[in-house]
Amino acid sequence: MSINDHRLVQCNEKDKETLLIFKKGINDSSNGKISTWLTEKYCCAWEGVHCDNVTGRVTELDLHYQNLKGEINFSILQLEFLSYLDLSNNEFDMINIPATQHNITHASNLFYLDLSGIDLHMDNLHWITPLSSLKYLNLSGIDLHKETNWLQAVSTLPSLLELQLLNCKLNNFMTNPSIKYLNMSSFVTLDLSHNNFSFQLPNGIFNLTKDLNYLSLSGNNIHGEIPSSLLNLQNLRVLDLEYNQLQGSIPDGIGQLPNIQYLSLAGNMLSGSIPSTIGNLSSIQYLSIGYNNFSGEISEKTFSRLYNLDSLDLTESKFVFQFDFDWVPPFQLQYLSLSDTNQGPTFPSWIYTQKSLQLLQLSRSGIALVDRNKFWSLMERIKYVYFSNNSMTGDISNLTLKGRHIALDHNNFTGELPHISPMGVRVDFSFNFFSGSIPLSWKNLKHLHYLNLWSNKLSGEALVHLSNWKQLKSLNLGENKFSGTIPIKMSQHLEVVILRGNQFTGDIPLHIFDLSDMFHLDLAHNNLSGSIPKCVYNLTQMITISTIPYMTIGKFEWFTKGQEYYVDFINPNRTTIDLSANNLSGEVPLELFQLVQLQTLNLSYNNLIGTIPKMIGGMKSMESLDLSNNKLSGEIPQSMVLLNFLGYLNLSCNNFDGKIPIGTQLQSFDASSYIDNPKLCGAPLNNCTTNEENHKNATSPEDEDDDSIRESLYLGMGVGFAVGFLGICGSLFLIRKWRHAFYRFVDGVGDKLYVTLMVKLNRFHRNYAPGS
Repeated sequence: MSINDHRLVQCNEKDKETLLIFKKGINDSSNGKISTWLTEKYCCAWEGVHCDNVTGRVTELDLHYQNLKGEINFSILQLEFLSYLDLSNNEFDMINIPATQHNITHASNLFYLDLSGIDLHMDNLHWITPLSSLKYLNLSGIDLHKETNWLQAVSTLPSLLELQLLNCKLNNFMTNPSIKYLNMSSFVTLDLSHNNFSFQLPNGIFNLTKDLNYLSLSGNNIHGEIPSSLLNLQNLRVLDLEYNQLQGSIPDGIGQLPNIQYLSLAGNMLSGSIPSTIGNLSSIQYLSIGYNNFSGEISEKTFSRLYNLDSLDLTESKFVFQFDFDWVPPFQLQYLSLSDTNQGPTFPSWIYTQKSLQLLQLSRSGIALVDRNKFWSLMERIKYVYFSNNSMTGDISNLTLKGRHIALDHNNFTGELPHISPMGVRVDFSFNFFSGSIPLSWKNLKHLHYLNLWSNKLSGEALVHLSNWKQLKSLNLGENKFSGTIPIKMSQHLEVVILRGNQFTGDIPLHIFDLSDMFHLDLAHNNLSGSIPKCVYNLTQMITISTIPYMTIGKFEWFTKGQEYYVDFINPNRTTIDLSANNLSGEVPLELFQLVQLQTLNLSYNNLIGTIPKMIGGMKSMESLDLSNNKLSGEIPQSMVLLNFLGYLNLSCNNFDGKIPIGTQLQSFDASSYIDNPKLCGAPLNNCTTNEENHKNATSPEDEDDDSIRESLYLGMGVGFAVGFLGICGSLFLIRKWRHAFYRFVDGVGDKLYVTLMVKLNRFHRNYAPGS
């Protein structure tokens, strides 16, 4: 019915009042459908409102995906002829259930109710009991953990056909005493996935309904074996039991489910071999049984009658694959995952026959040998390619990969980088042997979100295309030989920038500190010069608790606490700035110490001067701080004792003076965190005594040098005497214990002499080097 039709119908005044009561609690910040209410004479013309064309009574209210905030007032259920209500995927933060809701005087006509995708808490489901005509109920995403009698509430709905309570934090499901209260005889769809259930499936559960065609209990903690009563569900089309704790084997009678189209048992602890009867599921389109403990052989006989199979997932299976080299399957797959299975060393020839493949996962499958012509042709047409961690070789520079997601990392590919279609979104060529520069055609990758070229042999000015990649979120070009300068214009969406271990030169542009989404910046081990920019640091993710609602998925080399970590994702709360091993000079900007959520800061091996400001004490999330090998001076501020999460600290090889502040955290590090700061003292270094301080004040640099020479001379004389004594009296050391003791003495004296001379030499170079 069109809006023009609605204008011919004058809506019922009582319905209009009910709608306006509902509207009062809503904040329509996006000026969506509900903002038009009151702008038309008749409520039947309001956006989202549908009325009966004859009576003018409101029958439908559809406000899904409208960014509505505020309160859901269930007085809306007082609409006598309302049959359809969809408020899903909005941002409501409150539910108002009027007392009159429990005493609805009219017979409810509501048959469709969808409140899914709303992040709300709901204490009980008593309000649904009057909705006797309800056939479809979807409360997925609503927190119902306080509702302990949800089963009884649902069982009061005699007409209910479809129940979806996905991700509702439910923690009680079915125990023997409660089965008698549950009426599921009319159910066609039941989705209770991703809750907190922990129980064993009772054998009688599948006797409760024989009309069920959709059942999902995935993502819970259900244990025990798959009950044989499952075979009673002859109408079942979808069975999803993945990611539970199910044990035992797949029932042999699984092949007796003639209508099954979707079967997922992945992510359990099932064992044994695959029953041959699974080959009888001629209607099946999606089969996922990976991430279990299955064993035995699997061959073409298993799939000989699966004519309609569209998706196959055997990830992380221990099967012995016995496919004939010339086998041509009876199906054409769009989705195939054989990652973490033993397929190699030769690429499975039957995969070349799959002309409809859109996604292929063969990571960590032991593949080294491919039919080059067939393999290159396959790679060029697949949209989602995951071949990570194999031993594939070859020059693919002449290929044009049409994939949106391309993961060829951890292989042995050589030659120049291949061409990529403009639709590329995620590209990972890391840990290969690619050489040359980034192809000019890559400038057209306007949809690129993630690029990882870590650890290749690439060179040239890599960042000339960066300003074209306006959607880029993660850039990893580390451990190559790229050169040039960092461009002024970069994607405003960048979250991760890793240029580590290259030959980039020039200044760090101001723009890089204006990327509000960035939480990981690694420019270490380059030839960058100039000072760290003094500007307004708009790095929001390093100032406030992360607002990014997801992990950044990919493969990353993360350096923190003096260690290298290899991770498959980075949490946006793990904030990092690493500018170490460059030629940066000048003072460290105060703005850098205002990034209070920063966890890892490494400025080591530069030529930075100045002091550590007192405001560093406000960086209470700091876990790793390395300022070593610079020319920083002054006292270590007392406020650093407030850094309670500091697990790694290196202030060595600077010009700090005074006493190390006393605090549990700072004294937990050994002397190596503070060494080679000549005027620094206090635990864990030597104590700052009055005599020592007076002696230092009374001693000139020349006297210190004389003392150093004298100390070295005495140590040298000691070693010479010891060696001479050994030559004269060597015969006295025929006893093994004496001989070993003497050698340890000589080694100890030699080590002490070496350390003393090296420390004095470093101090000499620092104090008397040109330009110092």
